Amino acid sequence: MTNPVVVGIDGSDAAYAALGWAVQDATRRALPLRIVHVREPWRSEHRDDAGGGGLSLTERSELLLAGAEERARRRAPRLEVSTAHLVGAVVERLRTESETADTVVVGSRGLGGFTGLVLGSVGLALAGHAHGPVVVVRAPEGGAGGGGEVVAGFDGSADSEAALEYAMEQAAARGARLRVVHARHTVVLAPQAAGYGPLVAGALADEAAEVARRLPLWRDKYPDVEVVESVMSGHPVPVLAAASRTAALVVLGSRGLGGFAASVLGSTCHGVIHRAHCPVAVVRAPWRRS
Repeated sequence: MTNPVVVGIDGSDAAYAALGWAVQDATRRALPLRIVHVREPWRSEHRDDAGGGGLSLTERSELLLAGAEERARRRAPRLEVSTAHLVGAVVERLRTESETADTVVVGSRGLGGFTGLVLGSVGLALAGHAHGPVVVVRAPEGGAGGGGEVVAGFDGSADSEAALEYAMEQAAARGARLRVVHARHTVVLAPQAAGYGPLVAGALADEAAEVARRLPLWRDKYPDVEVVESVMSGHPVPVLAAASRTAALVVLGSRGLGGFAASVLGSTCHGVIHRAHCPVAVVRAPWRRS
């Protein structure tokens, strides 16, 4: 059985942007699509407000799913689409979905988010706990994932290796170039920082050689994907955020070599999700094609 692309919807603009991205991804990679709406159990089934139109919460949820399914079928008539109306805590139910999903896709902020938040709590929590890749899609910017290259952040960690494989598959499915980015954050140790120039340049050269050494395996597995390497001096968050301006997708490992053992979602990953201009995929090791 082929694992589906699962997308969570709640009626928000960001969720519909996530739905559009998920439809395209499932179509490109010949995967089924599963549209999920999670109703939290503590919300009242019957509400007195006029906005409900006299419908129960279950009935409104079913209408939401039916509308989302219709959207998906209009965009991709041959796509295999299923829906699920689930009851429970949103993050936990989507985490359970991730156990049998190829990828879980969510919007950057849903109807439950505060206006000032760039990323909703669901997307952020799920990115650190899901069993497979999680894609966070911002609306309207980068909503459906347009043209451009795929960018993969790489630091040699197990999670970044898994992210690189996912990025390779995404690039192959899109016919896009893959840019592998390694950013070295150099700390200035003294006011006379110019004297450290040769040391920094040497370290970057060594790391560039190490990145190049790790890539042939993936080039052999995906021979049709053009791969370019970018090794830069700078903090990974602004470097990757800048790369996202012209990218279709940024792919990151959940936690890199610089993460604390107790941290589920690394600080670099957390920062890039907040600042990226395109969808961001977060991948945990191990990841393998469904």
